[in-house]
Amino acid sequence: MTTQGTTTAPVTPTRGGRAARRGFALLGTVQATLIFTLASLAVPLPRIAAEFGLDQGRLILLSAAYGLTFAGLLLLGGRLADRYGARRALTAGLLLFAAASALAPLATGYAALLGARFAQGAGAALVAPAAMGALRALYPEPAAYGRAMGTWGSLSVLGATAGNLLSGALTAAASWRASFAVPVAVALAALLLAPRLLPATPPGHGRALDLPGALLATAGIVLASTGLVLTDAHPWGSAPVLVPLLGGLTLLAGFARAERRAADPLLPPDFLRDRRRLLGLAAIALTAAGTATVFVLLSLDLQRERGYSAALTSAAFVPFAAALLGAGRLAGPLLGRYGPGRVAATGLGTAGAGLALLAAGTADPALPYAYGLLPGLLLLPAGGSLSFAAAAVLATERVPADRAGLAGGVLNTAMELGPTVLFAALLTLGGSAAPLAAAAALFAALAVLTVRLAK
Repeated sequence: MTTQGTTTAPVTPTRGGRAARRGFALLGTVQATLIFTLASLAVPLPRIAAEFGLDQGRLILLSAAYGLTFAGLLLLGGRLADRYGARRALTAGLLLFAAASALAPLATGYAALLGARFAQGAGAALVAPAAMGALRALYPEPAAYGRAMGTWGSLSVLGATAGNLLSGALTAAASWRASFAVPVAVALAALLLAPRLLPATPPGHGRALDLPGALLATAGIVLASTGLVLTDAHPWGSAPVLVPLLGGLTLLAGFARAERRAADPLLPPDFLRDRRRLLGLAAIALTAAGTATVFVLLSLDLQRERGYSAALTSAAFVPFAAALLGAGRLAGPLLGRYGPGRVAATGLGTAGAGLALLAAGTADPALPYAYGLLPGLLLLPAGGSLSFAAAAVLATERVPADRAGLAGGVLNTAMELGPTVLFAALLTLGGSAAPLAAAAALFAALAVLTVRLAK
């Protein structure tokens, strides 16, 4: 494979299983770190608010800033990865991500920290689809790629869990600023190792960037998401919510219309016509939303209602991490034996049962942790890990190599928008128990739908 006069042999399983595994370990660590960074401010938010004197609205925007640019720029990031080559796009994204992550802990005020979080999200939006494009180059055979995606699907939940656990521990031991050391270290290590462990993927010459579509999609997603995020601080009928929400939806409608007419659309309409792919994307969005909802609501509930410290709040999620890792090891064999449809349905049903138990446990703060919260904190990650793994396979199977970046962009968009949309809707129910119970019902409904349609 030749790029700019240099020749690099593809790192594939045929060249050596160890080489592919090393490349996968690098990409997997990067993917988990992107989600770690998304979740890393959840536990220390009360301390950040106290240090900078933030009201509820500014605190919400700070919490959502990373996810807004991450979700809004993913489709463009996928196109850039397909057009210029996955490894080149990955390098560019890691440089931006590392720089923003290094500046964030130096922030002396709200505006600087907010800007750094926006920039982190922009870098992540280029890294995530590029990583999936590089993964496809590592595993060019469909069967091997499917097995790799089965493991890949669990990494996001693992990253979110690590974000909550480590950020709480680091906040208690040092400062909330210390949590930014993790993305900086991982990004720098990946920049050094990528040329050695990843193949030099060729650029997709002749592909237009579809800048009008990119602008419409990015602005629409960011505006609509901002409106949804602000529902926690303002009524649904207020101007701060309706103006960005309706403006974003209008732009997204314009994006859908423009894509039907574009010669080389950013998101080809036929990409979303596959029934199994749509089910996979729905499962990814819902599982991400359910996990994020639990992290946020339970973190606040434990600290405000039960008086837990930041460190003890993180410790409360240790069983969650253990169950997640255990289920992740089972996902591959189960996918090979039963197929992604059945595993996704089982995972969704199990996660839904965990959410129902957590709803019952949070309804009464007097209930001991051991049987009020622990059973749900075991079932939810076990089911979520299986659901993510199987849904990632459903969402990416039969995707050609020249659309690997697109697939990564769409998959990660579903993962980012799911929590934004569902969390805003669930918050209108008030408290913690009602949103968790409603989420459990949605999981059960999608599990039934998956059983019927993912054949």
